[in-house]
Amino acid sequence: MLGSHLNLIAPISPSLSRLSCLYPSSSLPAADLLKAASRKLIFATKTHSASTKTHSVSTMATEEENVGNVKRQLAKLFEVSLRTIVPDEPEVEPVVVACAGKFGDYQCNNAMGLWSKIKGKGTDFKGPPSVGQAIMKNLPKSEIIESCSVAGPGFVNVVLSKKWIAKSIQKMLIDGIEKWAPQLQIKRAVVDFSSPNIAKEMHVGHLRSTIIGDTLARTLEFSNVEVLRRNHVGDWGTQFGMLIEFLFEKFPNVEEVSETAIGDLQAFYKASKQRFDDDPAFKERAQQAVVRLQGGEPKYRNAWLKICEISRKEFHRVYERLGVHLEEKGESFYNPYIPGVLKELSDLGLIEESQGARVIFLEGFNIPLIVVKSDGGYNYASTDLTALWYRLNEEKADWIIYVTDVGQQQHFDMFFKAAKRAGWLPTDDALKPKVTHVGFGLVLGEDGKRFRTRSSEVVRLVDLLDEAKDRSKTALLERGKAEEWTEKELDQTAEAVGYSAVKYADLKNNRLTNYTFDFDQMLNDKGNTAVYLLYAHARICSIIRKSGRNIEELKKTGEIVLDHTGERELGLHLLQFSENVEETCTNLLPNVLCEYLYNLSEVFTKKFYSNCQVVGSPEETSRLLLCEATAIVMRKCFNLLGIEPVYKI
Repeated sequence: MLGSHLNLIAPISPSLSRLSCLYPSSSLPAADLLKAASRKLIFATKTHSASTKTHSVSTMATEEENVGNVKRQLAKLFEVSLRTIVPDEPEVEPVVVACAGKFGDYQCNNAMGLWSKIKGKGTDFKGPPSVGQAIMKNLPKSEIIESCSVAGPGFVNVVLSKKWIAKSIQKMLIDGIEKWAPQLQIKRAVVDFSSPNIAKEMHVGHLRSTIIGDTLARTLEFSNVEVLRRNHVGDWGTQFGMLIEFLFEKFPNVEEVSETAIGDLQAFYKASKQRFDDDPAFKERAQQAVVRLQGGEPKYRNAWLKICEISRKEFHRVYERLGVHLEEKGESFYNPYIPGVLKELSDLGLIEESQGARVIFLEGFNIPLIVVKSDGGYNYASTDLTALWYRLNEEKADWIIYVTDVGQQQHFDMFFKAAKRAGWLPTDDALKPKVTHVGFGLVLGEDGKRFRTRSSEVVRLVDLLDEAKDRSKTALLERGKAEEWTEKELDQTAEAVGYSAVKYADLKNNRLTNYTFDFDQMLNDKGNTAVYLLYAHARICSIIRKSGRNIEELKKTGEIVLDHTGERELGLHLLQFSENVEETCTNLLPNVLCEYLYNLSEVFTKKFYSNCQVVGSPEETSRLLLCEATAIVMRKCFNLLGIEPVYKI
């Protein structure tokens, strides 16, 4: 998986070498070692170049930081055990995974790997099973664990205490879901996403970048990272010469130009391009217009601003429907910085002359990275290198994430490598600051080809979203909701369901794959769809309403009990929310969160609600609190995915 080696999330625990430095004697009692390790925050720094310092951060987070993350809390216990039994193997870190087997809820899988490291070194262990037994026996006592067992080649299976699970959920109900937010070792991240071109309509090709980028930004923000949401729009370049000149022809008085007057921006762009290709005199004027724009002539700059303004209004229609917020810093923003950045790269000896262009040769690539074209103009590489320099030096970002299609992978690989050669980035990808290209596949039509209209035009995103809303509304009307709801309620629900259906149909897929855009499938109320999940949430809310109980009072006075297997299974799944959000952040894969959300809904319906009567049962209070906890976790998942919940169906 892309990003599986990103060591940007705090490791499950500090390496044992760091603990050895703090506690050279292994004679400390396990409980004392655990407490001491919980208090320590160790920073290892490494100088990468004369001008750049990089940091590798490792911490054993405190109980408070790990409050919602079961995997991390268990890893901390296993860390103490490993430190006790193999004090001379400082690089061993706990490997803890959730498991669905009958032997336990979680599993520590260190025994086999540890045995391969210590056999032949005079150890008393006889093989992986004995290593597993030692790991289990040296675990500190903890209220988290009900029981442990060793299976096969030393796998240590852990059954969690149902009382602890219940207590953890109850605490979340009182303290809020934010207490379950992951703790990432990132202070500030830039997420560069959406990034349409000025004077072109946003089409279905922009859908993936926009909603994937928004979800990644939301999950990072929830994890207490300061996120700079950047819209790197294409608002500069040679195409503006032809657009401005065509604008002057159509509207001699630029001040009179309006969105209504221009009409379809895409058609305006095509007409100007046609003129540019067919009329040499127009082409020459357009090329001069570029020079005048870049020279800052007011007439040309005002025309450029007018075109940008009209485009932004069109973009806003899409962002408003999707509930996406970005801060625009387009190509034009970085343009004034390009000469200085190129001079820095040139002074470092990176830039060379080649066939009239200025380029950077990079090992492992057959072509050079062109930073100044043979005509003296700048290009994507010069702008992207400058934007990276700005984000590192001015915005002080720890992690810079670029969300574009997989077809641009080579471009990112090349300019990332150039930045490493310049000393802007560490050569070790485990260190910060860090850059990551988040690639994604194509949106396909039912014919298996790139999604287009019947006339082979690219589908406008506004039209696509509006159709989703209309189809959703039609489905609600067919179910007779016009008689039950006000027109406003009908419209709001249709909007929430329609837009969410489009988003979820994309996000539930691994972003690296292509997916087929199918309205009928995404608006289906059965299976892994937003409609099914939204309706499941609404049903949970309905159960709570029908009970007539004050859920806020129950949070304060009630107690959760997990005696039924369905109750316990639901409770365990709720507790795995934090680690799934963390995995989404670590690997930059929104489908991980979608899978968790769908499975939560399935566990609630098939394991809990089908087997455990809620209203009117002796366990009503406890089960209503489990319903509320499920609704809260679902709503937070919806929020992270940019989906608006519905409360009645």
